[in-house]
Amino acid sequence: MMPCYRCGARQTDPVRGASPWQRGVRNESQVLICPDCQRLHDLDLDSCAGCGSTALICRLGEVECRACGTVRMAMARTDTSPADPVTPPPGLSAEVEAALNRVLGRA
Repeated sequence: MMPCYRCGARQTDPVRGASPWQRGVRNESQVLICPDCQRLHDLDLDSCAGCGSTALICRLGEVECRACGTVRMAMARTDTSPADPVTPPPGLSAEVEAALNRVLGRA
C-alpha cells in the first residue's frame, strides 16, 4: 500500500466502512493523505483550473476533478528537483519481502 506522502505513515487494513485516508494529486501524481496530515491547512496539493478544488484523482494519464467533473490530461513531470524526492519509506523493501513470503508460503 502507498504511504502518506507527507509523513510516510503506512495505511493499515481498514475497519468496516469508508477509509479515513484521502486521495489527492500532487505534482501530477496520485497521493494518499493520512487522517493526521489531513488536519493540516497547507497540504500543497494540485487544484482544479476550473473550480479551484483540490478534490482531484489521477488515473491512466488523466486528472479528474471530483467537484466539477473537469478532466484533463496529466502533464509529464520534467521537474526532478531534490526537494521532492521519490524514495520509499525506510523498511519498505523488508515489508514487501515479508508479505511476498507470506503469500507465496516461503519459510
